[in-house]
Amino acid sequence: MYIVLMAGGVGSRFWPHSRTMNPKQMLRLFDDRSMLQKTYDRIKPLTSPEKVLIITNMELKEAIAEQLPEIPLENIVGEPFGRNTAPCVGLAGAIIQKRESQDQVMAVLPADHLIQNEENFRSTLQIAADYAKIHNCLITVGIKPTYPETGYGYIQRGPKISGERGKTIYKVKTFAEKPNPDTAKRFLKSGDFLWNSGMFIWSTKLIMDQFAEFEPELSHGFEQIRNAVDTASMDEVISDVYSKFRSISIDYAIMEVAGNVCIMEADFAWNDVGSWEAAYHISEKDEHGNAILADDHCILESENNYISIKDKLVAMVGVNNLVVVETDDAILICDKSKSQNVKDIVDNLKRKKKYQYL
Repeated sequence: MYIVLMAGGVGSRFWPHSRTMNPKQMLRLFDDRSMLQKTYDRIKPLTSPEKVLIITNMELKEAIAEQLPEIPLENIVGEPFGRNTAPCVGLAGAIIQKRESQDQVMAVLPADHLIQNEENFRSTLQIAADYAKIHNCLITVGIKPTYPETGYGYIQRGPKISGERGKTIYKVKTFAEKPNPDTAKRFLKSGDFLWNSGMFIWSTKLIMDQFAEFEPELSHGFEQIRNAVDTASMDEVISDVYSKFRSISIDYAIMEVAGNVCIMEADFAWNDVGSWEAAYHISEKDEHGNAILADDHCILESENNYISIKDKLVAMVGVNNLVVVETDDAILICDKSKSQNVKDIVDNLKRKKKYQYL
């Protein structure tokens, strides 16, 4: 199968580590491999480097090539503008259709998620790919919720339609936006809702046909791109077409309006690592619940903190539930439960035109 890695986001909730030229997917948050490299490591057994497409922004192409030298340079494709996930998917589909004489199955994956049970993950993708090819359907991967998370979208599953090789597939009933706390609790209690992981599997022909039916303006642009793929004018055409695209997610554009949409329930541990609080939950902790990424520290009467500071002694007394993160030019201190709001700091810096911190 083709595997498309969406690697164009910024991840502003991980400021001050995440910057324009060093976004979340490029960060080494847990070991010496970046989120992008970890994603590629997971999918390597499923396909060849020639069938891995990385859709990113123009400025990151060189850095991604350095992190993943085995990927052919022509497979690292830069978007001139961020236009959300629908144009990203269509761009990848246009490239695959130009390069392949036959219809291909493609899996579309975010490049900045953390997944455990990697064998189960690969099995899920392979079984979903086989099912999508045989039954000509759009498949998304859902994660069974373990707590009432308000930062994720949800998908309500409908009737079970397959127990394909030990993996359960359902018809999709409804998509739901990020809920408020009461609604998230109701979703969890119902047992019918799964977290929307943002992972998709389908045939290239089917998804491009869906664009033609439901998003004809996007589809026209993708046709122009397809004609220019691997020509001298490819970047120019992409830039021109993208300048006319509106920003829209693949969920809004296709998944919520198409007919043959299914969801496969995952049986692997998943986290989109969407904030410093999420990083805290994943990290190793001391006996007081502190996650400490520091060369030297003296922490007294303090619990449940996330601390990431290098080359300095960190001293803390009597503070709980904080995120403390330092870079060469900035320090972030916030209540751990408010770490989703770090993106507001980035927005504030943009308004004040303090681009040196972005």
